[in-house]
Amino acid sequence: MNPLYKRLSLTAAALLFSIPVSAKTTLNIKGLDGELEDNVDAYVQSIAEDDYSISLRFREQLESEIKDALKALGHYNPTFQYEIKKSDDDSHITVTVDPGPVTRIARSNIIINGAAKDDMDFIALVRGSGLGLGEALNHGNYEALKSGLSSLALRKGYFDAKFEKRALEVAPSLNEAFIYITFDSGIRYNFGQTIFTGSQIEEDRLQSLIPYEENEPYLASKLGEFNQRLSNVGWFSSIFVGGDVNELDGDKVPVKVSLAPQKRNQIETGIGYSTDTGPRLKFNWKKPWINSAGHSLNVKTELSLVQPKVEAAYKIPLDDVLNDYYQIVGGLSYTDNHDTVSTEMTAGLERHWLLPHGWKRIASLRWLNENFTQGKSEKRVLNMFIPGITYTKSRSRGGAMPTWGDKQLISVEYADPNLGSDTRVGRIRGRSAWIRSLGENHRGLLKLDGGAVIADRIEDVPPSMRFFIGGDNTIRGYRYESIAPRDNGGQLRGGQYMLASTLEYQYRVYGNWWGAMFYDYGSAWIETPDWHRGAGVGVRWASPVGPVRLDLAWGLERPTSDQIQIHFTLGPEL
Repeated sequence: MNPLYKRLSLTAAALLFSIPVSAKTTLNIKGLDGELEDNVDAYVQSIAEDDYSISLRFREQLESEIKDALKALGHYNPTFQYEIKKSDDDSHITVTVDPGPVTRIARSNIIINGAAKDDMDFIALVRGSGLGLGEALNHGNYEALKSGLSSLALRKGYFDAKFEKRALEVAPSLNEAFIYITFDSGIRYNFGQTIFTGSQIEEDRLQSLIPYEENEPYLASKLGEFNQRLSNVGWFSSIFVGGDVNELDGDKVPVKVSLAPQKRNQIETGIGYSTDTGPRLKFNWKKPWINSAGHSLNVKTELSLVQPKVEAAYKIPLDDVLNDYYQIVGGLSYTDNHDTVSTEMTAGLERHWLLPHGWKRIASLRWLNENFTQGKSEKRVLNMFIPGITYTKSRSRGGAMPTWGDKQLISVEYADPNLGSDTRVGRIRGRSAWIRSLGENHRGLLKLDGGAVIADRIEDVPPSMRFFIGGDNTIRGYRYESIAPRDNGGQLRGGQYMLASTLEYQYRVYGNWWGAMFYDYGSAWIETPDWHRGAGVGVRWASPVGPVRLDLAWGLERPTSDQIQIHFTLGPEL
């Protein structure tokens, strides 16, 4: 080899092996726990791991971040000890931190002036701020109180509020802090005139939706409630509700409401499936508003193998447009289920009220024409005029899959030949359902459902008013409406009395997924109940559109070879 080439090769090799390979440095911080450890970890994350080293410069940067993290929680005099281990390939640095004594508040001079001086919400905010004498200094509490005062002032109508003084002083050598806050709220403004624009509905209809009175003290949550009411009535495609602080009139804030009409016709289609009724096709036509008085029409059509039907409701709002209204209803349905073949035509008038304490009352008068074949021998056409009254109340917290809630219902109907009916029938129905939770992961559901039909003979009662149970919402483990007294031919006859109950426990497995265990018990009977039991396990998913439930249920009175039923449902549990 040429000596020159040989020397160049040896030189290149020497240069190659002399290039330093960057060693990896790992970091461990000791001596802290709880909130101090969490805050330090959050601050240290701002340093890229590639910048870790055993250099003095890195240690200065690390100490600066740790000191800032500890200062935020009132520790101004920490000390540091380092342990460094180094090898050819990597190095490790351990820093033990002693946070030192906590700084405590030696003076807390927080003053509220103006109309908010005696406002209990402001008083409670200051008392709960964590900034009292002798308390450990937390910069987050100080900042939270300042933002909380400003936010509360805006929510409650103190639009002229301002800080006259706000200071946090610290004497690190004494481990003492001094807080000075003077907040002048000014006057509290009241609701002024409510001005509507863009509405196609008569203004007196909208006035009933306002949840406040003019000259009432301003409260932003009232505007949120107003917005929700305007949304619930269904007349508008866009809604804006806001207090106009640029147009203050003395001590009043005018409220401006900008609205845009909802489309006059809405059509919805869908395909669904239920283990009770099988596959079904839905077609809904809705007119959210028909005229300036806010009348509306809703027509629902459902096609299924077991029970195709069409229902219509014409709504006429009264003074309280959300809760006080008449409704003209009608429908046509055909049922071919087990031993019932029936064609129903209905028409009726309903009057709806909202009563004190959240109860809703519905007084109704409906006409029912039912042409039916029941079991082996019953074939009849019944015309009924049925007055009725229903009371219902529901409460819930926690969204589509509530953590707490209950629903109550009781209804009474009566038909009499003196009122134009073919037979005399009385019917009472009561339901109660309860949801309660223990912590975030345990949920319980209890349901009770009972009813009675008062008639001389079961043959005088149309099948739609008799009781058949079994399926998704009563006794799982049995097919839909397959539990009822039977005739001499062994075919379903229907019951005069019914009682069903459900006890269910649910456990959160992960996120929005829950497991469930349940036990159902009930019967439908004429003279003597024949009790049926169902038990099983299931899966619950709190989906964005509501709870989805899948159950495997065993009918404990069914033959062993035919016990398991699968139930799939979508919709609220109450």
